[in-house]
Amino acid sequence: MGALSHIRVLDLSRVLAGPWCAQNLADLGADVIKVERPGVGDDTRHWGPPFARDANGKETEESAYFICINRNKRSITVDIAKPEGQELIRQLAAESDVVIENYKVGDLAKYGLDYESLKKVKPDLVYCSITGFGQTGPYAHRPGYDFIIQGMGGFMSVTGEAHDFEGASPQKSGVAIADIFTGMYASTAILAAIIHRDHTGEGQYIDMSLLDTQIAVMANVSSAYLTSGEVPKRWGNASPIIVPYQTFPTSDGWMIVAAGNDGQFRHFVTAGGEAHLADNPLYVSNPLRVEHRKQLIPLLEQMTRKKTKGEWIALLEKANVPCGPINNFKEVFENEQVIHRGVQIEAPHPTVGSMKLVASPMRLSKTPTEVRMAPPTLGQHTDEILHERLKLDDKTIEVLRSKGII
Repeated sequence: MGALSHIRVLDLSRVLAGPWCAQNLADLGADVIKVERPGVGDDTRHWGPPFARDANGKETEESAYFICINRNKRSITVDIAKPEGQELIRQLAAESDVVIENYKVGDLAKYGLDYESLKKVKPDLVYCSITGFGQTGPYAHRPGYDFIIQGMGGFMSVTGEAHDFEGASPQKSGVAIADIFTGMYASTAILAAIIHRDHTGEGQYIDMSLLDTQIAVMANVSSAYLTSGEVPKRWGNASPIIVPYQTFPTSDGWMIVAAGNDGQFRHFVTAGGEAHLADNPLYVSNPLRVEHRKQLIPLLEQMTRKKTKGEWIALLEKANVPCGPINNFKEVFENEQVIHRGVQIEAPHPTVGSMKLVASPMRLSKTPTEVRMAPPTLGQHTDEILHERLKLDDKTIEVLRSKGII
């Protein structure tokens, strides 16, 4: 039994931030009902390829994108544009502890599914809205996309090749970090609101903004600007204050070396057969190496290209120099530590057969996470949920289906 096995979540969100939040709660045991449009479903169901293949190698309709954010949920299809659909959602909300939504500001109010409307049927409801810019302010009604938020929130201004590198330009992250971090913060906010409700009996409204989150997770970079007034620059894979603390080419790939002190620098160059660099007056201390990085780094790159990535990792680990490979995803999932931790898991699925998934990284000793269900097919649990939650009979459900409500 998960820590949240007593919690019911109605997930009206789609794409990434909201579903990521709901999946965290589901992994912790919450019963999450994902509400989707009949016949269409969450946008990400169609974001591919790749799509999962069944045991015979035939491509299914299950997109890799949808798979990564919807495990442990049940899917119900409801047309909320129709009054009967709106009433089903109100009834489900009355049976839920949490509602999550990421519609544009004000959109759900016209359906009577906003917080002010739903708290009338469930006064202690925890209601979480996720938008690009929040519910207030001059940008509140703008659509928010992760890529745009990464740019507006400062992330891209410090990401990419170094500012003085010829042809350098700002770069986005390889994954949608504004969405994912917002989902993580939303999970924490919901848990805090549940604890408050349990103590006081009060529900509450949570207003999550991608832009707020992106600025918050810039951490020391935001703080450095507020402290100094100096606009941070891009440093690529290097550190502005530690040398060498960056990526280096090897004969067959790339590695990371993070030599945080003079001793580690000496061990690094000694392992590479260039011990004399540690005695060079220009490089004997970190401040000097920072000052003379343009002369030093090319020398270190000449050295690192002489061995393979595997040879370097073995040498540097033996010499106690912090290092690591830059793995592709085949190497990630073949890594002995990743295998030992059980990061890749499988779950039965009605069309794929055995579906490969990534496990939750939350490891709790008393209430561990578990994969109870693979990501659902569209509307897979509609009848089950209407029977179980709203006590509707088969005839009533069939009438709703014939009208296109479900």
